[in-house]
Amino acid sequence: MDFEDTPEEAAYRAQVRGWLGKNALSIPPGTRVGVTESKAWQKIKAAAGYAAITWPKEYGGQGGTSMQNVIYGQEESQYNLPGNVFLIGLGMAMPMLMVHGSPEQRQRYIKPALYGEEIWCQLFSEPGAGSDLAGVRSRAERDGDDWVINGQKIWTSGAHYSDFGILVVRTDPNVPKHKGLSFFLVDMKSPGVRVERIRQISGQSHFNEVFLENVRIPDVNRVGAVGDGWKVALTVLMNERSAVGNMGAGLGIDEMIQLARDTELHDGPAIRNAAVREKIADWHVQSQGLKYTRFRSLTALSKGQTPGPENSIAKAVSAPRRQDLSAFAIEMMDMGGIIRDRTISPYRASYEEDWLSSPGIRIAGGTDEILKNIIAERVLKLPGEIRVDSDVAFNELPSGR
Repeated sequence: MDFEDTPEEAAYRAQVRGWLGKNALSIPPGTRVGVTESKAWQKIKAAAGYAAITWPKEYGGQGGTSMQNVIYGQEESQYNLPGNVFLIGLGMAMPMLMVHGSPEQRQRYIKPALYGEEIWCQLFSEPGAGSDLAGVRSRAERDGDDWVINGQKIWTSGAHYSDFGILVVRTDPNVPKHKGLSFFLVDMKSPGVRVERIRQISGQSHFNEVFLENVRIPDVNRVGAVGDGWKVALTVLMNERSAVGNMGAGLGIDEMIQLARDTELHDGPAIRNAAVREKIADWHVQSQGLKYTRFRSLTALSKGQTPGPENSIAKAVSAPRRQDLSAFAIEMMDMGGIIRDRTISPYRASYEEDWLSSPGIRIAGGTDEILKNIIAERVLKLPGEIRVDSDVAFNELPSGR
């Protein structure tokens, strides 16, 4: 495991650092930024070739390495910049189109997404089929050159400001569930698309329910063959695992140590309490494990290799840890831990926000159970989970309806 940049990587880091020093937008901490600011920064990055470093040059990338992409991300993280509303478009939808899309689809959608002109969302999950993507009930029926879509999607992040969505629906209920799906690109401004924002317990509302009522999608917006939607969706999911691998990070061990130093318990500073120190020690061990797991991934990238299961492992550990750490911090702060007013709450209510959002992080991008199954079956080579519905036609599966 080599923690140092190679000469080539050091030169690239210097190049990136110099460019960011001249071009990074200056946003004061605490300033509210929205989609407009994100689009402006995305356009600047795209024009300089930094918006999609690993993409082929024909699509507007640099044709660079994964390690160069990591280096850019490390350097960009030193600046207070607009949030990334392009994660689904650039991290999932466009890589999928490069593999499965038609030449016309690539020509139409990739460049506008890269330059921040169009934002994408993911229309996969449904109220009755959360972690089981192949269990979706939204349906598409052929009508001439169009498909008529009816159904409901949920947990659709950013749907309220997205221009397009990637959509998985059922086109044949008479075959096993994985074989009867098709994949479409949908204009979110189409008649019949209704987006309802969901108010979360944290007070935020960044994801939505999406209702599809007789939405017409032209067949040219179908990706892959009819019935091949599962294969296309798997490409998206593989990219999603990589994109959200570090979502569970939250506040770190350094912040917890500082909180323990600043907090007075009945027997003195919390940092001197044996129970508090034991918890901090446990989290420190986990932090080091995650750190060196990420280092293994970076070393593989630096050598031009494909990382192994590190992304699944990182999220399977860090997302529950985030919930545990924030809950302990709130309890340690006593009555101050229930205050969510950022203007008077200790640490600007950061731990309260982490605690309220952490259950969602344990679901997004693969639930704890799904990630553990991936690790067990694909890494440890344990026997696969028994699946009794793999050869049964979807319309013959038991349901509550």
